Amino acid sequence: MTTAHQQHVLPSYLNPDDLGPWGVYLQQIDRVTPHLGSLSRWVETLKRPKRILTVDVPIERDDGTISHYEGYRVQHNMSRGPGKGGVRFHQDVTLSEVMALSAWMTVKNAAVNVPYGGAKGGIRVDPKTLSRGELQRLTRRYTSEISLIIGPNKDIPAPDVNTNEQVMAWMMDSYAMIEGNLSTGVVTGKPISLGGSLGRREATGRGVFVVGREAAAQRGVAIEGARVAIQGFGNVGGVAATMFADAGAKVIAVQDHTGTVVNEGGLDIAQLHKHVAEAGSVTGFPGAEAFLDRDAFWGIESDILIPAALEQQITAENAPRIRTKIILEGANGPTTPEADDILTDKDVLIVPDVLANAGGVTVSYFEWVQDFSSFFWSEDEINARLTHIMQDAFKSVWAVSQEKKVTLRTATFILACTRVLQAREVRGLYP
Repeated sequence: MTTAHQQHVLPSYLNPDDLGPWGVYLQQIDRVTPHLGSLSRWVETLKRPKRILTVDVPIERDDGTISHYEGYRVQHNMSRGPGKGGVRFHQDVTLSEVMALSAWMTVKNAAVNVPYGGAKGGIRVDPKTLSRGELQRLTRRYTSEISLIIGPNKDIPAPDVNTNEQVMAWMMDSYAMIEGNLSTGVVTGKPISLGGSLGRREATGRGVFVVGREAAAQRGVAIEGARVAIQGFGNVGGVAATMFADAGAKVIAVQDHTGTVVNEGGLDIAQLHKHVAEAGSVTGFPGAEAFLDRDAFWGIESDILIPAALEQQITAENAPRIRTKIILEGANGPTTPEADDILTDKDVLIVPDVLANAGGVTVSYFEWVQDFSSFFWSEDEINARLTHIMQDAFKSVWAVSQEKKVTLRTATFILACTRVLQAREVRGLYP
């Protein structure tokens, strides 16, 4: 395969020999370009983030020392609306990763047709090394540093890896102190008491289940009795596991950062949630028949496989060992382009991240709308609206994939990039 840096003029701040996740995104754009027709004249817009802010985040530690952390906020494209995307706190965050995540947010928002552009943020920090007070100071300082480019009509952060409702509450309060007024719509994924939305916490996992049900129907796989394997048992994987189990599927394997638990008869997901809450991991769960290492997970036979952890988990090395019918990408960017090709050749149906995990941003959109109107919907209303949007998005993507004879990932990119570039074209260039 031709490497991405041979095809593209790259910005000076990236290493052409190791593009990281941004290189994966560029390859995905290359695959969609032949399907864009006259809009392809604008495709370079998608290969360049609109705005990148790198900030220094200094805090005073509990022991009186000063520590500095590197922070980012990337706004990839805002042709269709304000930026939207999470903030992650992780020691391995890189600019390439945040760039790619912001670009995938552009595609994701357009795929489900919510009026947002793509953005993403992150800090290079292991939050487990910080006290609660240090974490609050880090969050508030980061918010102050990026405050000039965020806002309810500019760019709306949300939770991501290692961030949660509390972090969003600190971000919202910090922004309010800077602006001198309370703007609840500056972030989503907030606590209910601060204008958060019912159903937001479960939305990503619920969306994975909804599109999984649609994909299974197309493949003739009955959810009742389906064998499901899940990597990641956090906010996405854990909720998806519960919903699939409640629908009669057998969740036979779950992997987290410590290992893999397996029960061919189906894990008791409610008991596994309790175990993880008490023990901090799936390891040692008494309801498991086997405990496997990380690599062995990919060889487990299943009907549905859900990677819901971090990016680039399914690679050219482990893809040949995967035995499943459907992959639902709960995580962002879990499958490399090389693995994509291997699995497609094996007739594995991959529902891509930019569609499968769009439930979170969809309910974030609901939260933002509710904050602006100060009128809040019931959880049943939110779940019904979410299900409707996700089903419609899947059907539209499926139709494009059948018409163009392309994978669901390429079909999602065709649909989304067409919407983004149509907006870019009709708006024109200023000045």
